[in-house]
Amino acid sequence: MPPRFETLPQRRSIIDRRTVADALAALEGDRNTLRSAATVLLKQALDAGRAEIGRRLIEHPSRGLEAAAGQAFLVDQLLRLLYDFTVQRLYPASNPTAAERITIIAVGGYGRGEMAPYSDVDVGFLTPAKQPPWAEQVIETMLYALWDLGLKVGHSSRSLDEMVRQAKSDVTIRTALLEARYVWGDQALYDEAARRFKAEVQADTARQFIADKLAERDVRHHKMGDTRYVVEPNVKEAKGGLRDLHTLFWIGKYAYNVTEPAELVEAGLLSRDEYRQFYRAENFLWAVRCHLHAISGRAEDRLTFDLQREIAERMRFADRPGKSKVERFMHYYFLQARTAGDLTGVFLAHLDEKFAARGRRFGFPTLRRSPRKLNGFTLTRGRLAIPNDGFLAEKPVRLIELFALADKHGLEIHPLAMRAAARDAKLADDIRQDPTANALFLEMLTSPRDPETVLRWMNEAGVFGRFVPDFGRVVAQMQFDMYHHYTVDEHTIRAIGLLSRIEHGELETDHPLCTVLLKQIVSRRALFVAVLLHDIAKGRGGDHSVLGAEVAHRLCPRLGLSPAETETVAWLVRYHLLMSATAFKRDLSDFKTILDFAEAVQSPERLRLLLLLTVVDIRAVGPGVWNGWKRQLLSDLYESAEEVLRLGHKQKGRGERIAAKQEALQALLSWDAAQFDHLVRRLPEPYWVAEPEDVIARNARLIAEAGDAQLSITAQVYPERGATLVTVYAADHPGLFYRIAGAISVGGGNIIDARIHTTRDGMALDNFLVQDPFGRPFDESAQLSRLKQAIEDALANRGKMIDRLMAKPLTRPRAEAFAIAPNVLIDNKASNRFTVIEINARDRPALLHQLAHALFQSKVTIHSAHVATYGERAVDTFYLTDLTGDKIAAPSRLKTIERRLLGAAAGERMTDAA
Repeated sequence: MPPRFETLPQRRSIIDRRTVADALAALEGDRNTLRSAATVLLKQALDAGRAEIGRRLIEHPSRGLEAAAGQAFLVDQLLRLLYDFTVQRLYPASNPTAAERITIIAVGGYGRGEMAPYSDVDVGFLTPAKQPPWAEQVIETMLYALWDLGLKVGHSSRSLDEMVRQAKSDVTIRTALLEARYVWGDQALYDEAARRFKAEVQADTARQFIADKLAERDVRHHKMGDTRYVVEPNVKEAKGGLRDLHTLFWIGKYAYNVTEPAELVEAGLLSRDEYRQFYRAENFLWAVRCHLHAISGRAEDRLTFDLQREIAERMRFADRPGKSKVERFMHYYFLQARTAGDLTGVFLAHLDEKFAARGRRFGFPTLRRSPRKLNGFTLTRGRLAIPNDGFLAEKPVRLIELFALADKHGLEIHPLAMRAAARDAKLADDIRQDPTANALFLEMLTSPRDPETVLRWMNEAGVFGRFVPDFGRVVAQMQFDMYHHYTVDEHTIRAIGLLSRIEHGELETDHPLCTVLLKQIVSRRALFVAVLLHDIAKGRGGDHSVLGAEVAHRLCPRLGLSPAETETVAWLVRYHLLMSATAFKRDLSDFKTILDFAEAVQSPERLRLLLLLTVVDIRAVGPGVWNGWKRQLLSDLYESAEEVLRLGHKQKGRGERIAAKQEALQALLSWDAAQFDHLVRRLPEPYWVAEPEDVIARNARLIAEAGDAQLSITAQVYPERGATLVTVYAADHPGLFYRIAGAISVGGGNIIDARIHTTRDGMALDNFLVQDPFGRPFDESAQLSRLKQAIEDALANRGKMIDRLMAKPLTRPRAEAFAIAPNVLIDNKASNRFTVIEINARDRPALLHQLAHALFQSKVTIHSAHVATYGERAVDTFYLTDLTGDKIAAPSRLKTIERRLLGAAAGERMTDAA
């Protein structure tokens, strides 16, 4: 019996094998009757056992290893009962031959004695040689019975020779058999199998096995995002998850023949303190995984937002000022995931030393050069190391110097030096005011080489958070929303890395403007420090931009920045969301938007810095967040604001701009003068200001092709914006916009931008930028046809649209985990011509349609709509006038509009929708 089973309290409360065996023995009837009755008894025992384990987990929610061991113990007893019943009652062998022997082994995690409630039951059936008919009957009967019990079974049936041959050729099979454990059947056969595995498979193959497992781990990490700080982590497979801890144990078992994780200490692979960390992390991760399975009722290993809240409740985390219980739970989760990473480095260092004489190091690059000036640090097989265990403590500034030298010379830090740095990290408290330490840190942060890597190492060792305590407060801090993919510290370090990559020209295709601007800025140090500090005050219960600016004023002088640089950093942190908010939520063709933004920025240098900070901040949020639409809007805002700042707030003449666009369009279209003049007369002046030249050209062709038709629709991919441009040319009438918005939603699209125009002869010309639910353009002909048909149906009143919209499933059901109170902001100062209304609400299908319908009921004219989505939160902005073209000023009317929009944002069913 595994040691973990022996320490299980009150095992008979989980399952009393003797009582169940007696009940099975009392059954009577033919073979089919016996089989059916036995299945009922065993299912009752399984359900009762699971209920008891679940009850214990609720009572002691952090005892993960106990719950995992309890589940494996329960399956063990069921397998024993089933085997005995099968060979004694169903298929008894009256005079068994030497070949008619079976041993049942548990493999994989089940072999280790650990299972979550709905984990696969991984079993192996071993026979001495080729299976005789009796063995086939027994194995088949047992498997059908296990499936009837509702268990998901991973099984293999092999002879001893097959076991050896397959284990030699397949590292996955070898790993599973490495943890093989006797469950029931012929003990002597099991002993022979274990002996042959060790002698014929395991002997003299440790180095290759380790290399294979590390390569397998790297592939798995890459697939799962290659960071342990993803906000919806996979508890089993992600970096820092259970599989990483299991990999350490497998390697230790293969190379050192340990049988329990505690024996890794005796093998010299982990210290006692490190084993305690290993045990704590494993116990916590198993608890989380068992709760995941119990809540989901299935084998669910992804810690999604909706489950995070419930598990935080189950594990009795409590709210604290500025931090909810779910954020505190996830903070602790990420600390345990980091522990797994730290232990991996130490573990590999020991293995590296053992196998050093035979080839290259595990998982590390070979050394390219040998630097000479290392200030007392040493090189161990190409990695930066310390000469003795007390080296860092003798002179604490070496804590920072270790990472600075690694950056300067492009060296990897030896895991044992990382271990010493982690142990001595508290010494950073004594050198925070040391000018040398701060200068070294600033050099690393602004390094022209690879600041991201060295800062991540510094963070992993815990030195970063001790040296910069404000940063320490956001280490492993998740942001409980669907927009941010990473913890705050990981997001920040990634943003610094992106800035460095842009500077090196690696991302010129994605960021051509930023690549040019980075070479022009004067305040390079201020920019890198601002990227470090832009989110540093998150989780403090106030506006993190305002609080972060206060941190900047306090921290920048310590780091050695001048008063002017400090002021620049503080301003950038305070206004780091200004540019994205303006670009994504406001109408950039409204000149007051540009003037207000330029007045806040005040200088071309600040504008350059703010664009760079905005771009890396957005892109570091996570994969898929950055797109061509955002690049275009930010570039448009930058160019318009730069012109205002350069020309001293003097706008190019509006008439000149319009004339230039018309001249360019005429050259492009090659129409005769009469036809072109007719088009110009039909289109109002605001249209020429609002639309870019390429859209105007597409619109002109559509109008020409439509002729006298009352409805014409085009949908074409617009690669520059990463979206599909949908244009509707139709006879104008009230409610047109909300019907089109609903139709696009029915067709599976999300509107990200909309401009609404009316020609001088009463035709509506509306341009929509549309993406699919994953932020990509519609580019298949079937999708485009479906989109156009949906709009035609809506404008022709074919079917009741609201019913079709309400029937659509929520594209992201996990958004229900977030409570977002709808909010309506009305601003009559943001534009000289329009009333600007911004609505914040939880994102859902048809939200824009419902908001537009509320505005239709309010008898206002929509001139443009701008849609921004931040994970589960949607921010929709409308530029409005009343029906006579004036701003809406009457307080009572504004109050009515606000009430209707709040109702629509909250999801109240529409009462008047066609």
